[in-house]
Amino acid sequence: MAEQPNTEPAGNHDAVENQPVKSGNRRMLLSILLAVIIIAAIAFGIYYWLYGRFFESTDDAYVTGNLVQITPRVAGTVTAITADDGDFVQKGQVLVRLDPSDTMVNQENAEANLAKIVRQVRGLYSNVDNYKAMVAASKIQLQQAKEDYQRRANLARDGAISQEELSHSRDALTSAQTSLTSSKQQLDTTFALVDDTTISSHPDVQIAAAQLRQAYLDNVRSTMVAPVSGYVAKRSVQVGSRVQPGSALMAVVPLDQIWIDANFKETQLLDMRIGQPVEISADLYGGAVTYHGKVESLGVGTGSAFSLLPAQNASGNWIKIVQRLPVRISLDPDSLDKFPLRIGLSTNVTVNLHNQDGPVLAQHPQAKPRYSTDVYDNQLAQADKLVARIIHENDGQAGSAVQGKD
Repeated sequence: MAEQPNTEPAGNHDAVENQPVKSGNRRMLLSILLAVIIIAAIAFGIYYWLYGRFFESTDDAYVTGNLVQITPRVAGTVTAITADDGDFVQKGQVLVRLDPSDTMVNQENAEANLAKIVRQVRGLYSNVDNYKAMVAASKIQLQQAKEDYQRRANLARDGAISQEELSHSRDALTSAQTSLTSSKQQLDTTFALVDDTTISSHPDVQIAAAQLRQAYLDNVRSTMVAPVSGYVAKRSVQVGSRVQPGSALMAVVPLDQIWIDANFKETQLLDMRIGQPVEISADLYGGAVTYHGKVESLGVGTGSAFSLLPAQNASGNWIKIVQRLPVRISLDPDSLDKFPLRIGLSTNVTVNLHNQDGPVLAQHPQAKPRYSTDVYDNQLAQADKLVARIIHENDGQAGSAVQGKD
């Protein structure tokens, strides 16, 4: 039998020989990829176990600070505004002036009233001395009446005088006794008005002094000053406006007293403690600036719990949503001078959870006020000086212009 010729093309033969080679390369690449994935997973697991699990981050965090509202204490018409939005103001700097005409008149009336009351109280003390003299004179008259009556009684027994004259002497004695009793009652009544007091401590004087202090404070408060140093924001007042007590005119924002309110998921709070260090980056500067701070407090309720209309999940078709709790983070002031932040800016926050020594909730009340101002402390002291001066000028001890009668 004759041999059949090989009619298979040479190219197909080469392709068949290359198929095992390509399959081997593919398996090798898949094995390498699988090995890389396994190594990456192991590396990520090691990273998370040794490092990553000790950090919690959120980008739901915003800069917050004090908005010190400037509100009038008295009604009045605005006559001057000395600062506008964005201006820096020092503590105690004048911001708004009201027309002081009404408050000045009220203060002058209060000053005159205090002077009048002081002089009236001086009269009460003078009345005490007058009634003491009247009592002393009544005692002398009573003693003389007793002696006259005793003399006439002896003469009447001897028949030297008539019974009518003795009766007149008895009536004079009775009148002297009544006069003494009346004088003592008047002395007691007047003495009760000034007993255990001085002119400055007398109740009437203290009431008038309190009215003067209030009038003085109202007059001083017609000029509104900055309670703290900061930047003016939200100015809504205009010159000529009639403002009422409590209406918001503007706000002063002290940018050196700001903090971060970070809203963490409830699943991130298990290991979070007060005092843990925090790193913050602001969207304003990107990653170029890193701020440092620490956890100051953890909120006592979620945002939904304190909302105007809290969620009601009593129905059967509710959907569970992971809640967020606000965490306050205080900032170190080192970078704030060079890279200031503004209220409301978005930030990214990362909390280092390594230190677990801090409490979850604050254990002790604050020993000092969180924030305070002393710009109003001197106002009452000045009012006290004015009260003391008016009392001194009208109590008769500073030298009276009225001389005693001869």
